[in-house]
Amino acid sequence: MIKNLATGETLARTIVRCNNFWRRGRGLMFRGRQAVEDGQVYLFVEGREGVAQTAIHMFFVFFSIAVVWLDREKRVVDKALARPFRPYYAPRSPAQYYIEGHPSLLDKVSIGDQLEFA
Repeated sequence: MIKNLATGETLARTIVRCNNFWRRGRGLMFRGRQAVEDGQVYLFVEGREGVAQTAIHMFFVFFSIAVVWLDREKRVVDKALARPFRPYYAPRSPAQYYIEGHPSLLDKVSIGDQLEFA
């Protein structure tokens, strides 16, 4: 479960952790829209904060998604609506985590909010 501590709102009930090479590499590629429906998100974990290692592409992702980047303290540093087949999205500030989910996720977080993973 992911909760926004600033608002108390539960953002996701199901987390798919992408914390190894293969899961980070595949992400949402070749998956259907249902992969981010019903409160499910993909959580990507990097070893340290940075911009380049938390950049994403949307090749072979056939639907728009929300991307929320977090620093090491799990504070939101950037967010974006990522559209299909776009080559590059990166956070404006270094991030260690990023979450990919349904586009409605963007309305539930603001820059500076702190999130909690359970």
